[in-house]
Amino acid sequence: MSTSRYERGWEKLKEIDGEAGERVMAALQDIAPDLARYTIEFPFGDIYCRPGLDLKSREIATVAALTALGHAAPQLKVHIHAALNVGCTRTEIIEVIIQMAVYAGFPAALNGMFAAKEVFQERDEKGQV
Repeated sequence: MSTSRYERGWEKLKEIDGEAGERVMAALQDIAPDLARYTIEFPFGDIYCRPGLDLKSREIATVAALTALGHAAPQLKVHIHAALNVGCTRTEIIEVIIQMAVYAGFPAALNGMFAAKEVFQERDEKGQV
C-alpha cells in the first residue's frame, strides 16, 4: 500500500519543521485549507521526499532562496529552525546568509541575518541547540 502525497507530506513536515510547521498549517485552516493541503502535498510530499539531496542540503538551499527573496522573513524563520532541526549548524546558516549578500544584495542578507538572530535567541531561551 502506498502512502498518499498528503500523508507522506505531513510526516515530512513534522520531521523537518516540527511544531512550527504544524502551527502554520493550522493557521491556514480557517482561511485557506486548500493552500495548507497544497503546501503539505507538493513541497513536503513530493519535493522534500525526492532522492538526490538530503534534508540538510535542501534546507540550506531553502534558507538561501528565502534570504535572497529579501521579503519572506516569517518563512525564513521557519526554515532556519528547520535547518537546525535537520543538522545545520548556526555557523553554516550564518555563512549561507552572508553568501547571499553577493548574489541578492546586502539588504536581503541583513534581513536574513536579523531573522537568524531572532531564531537563535528564541532557541537559546528554550534551551534548544
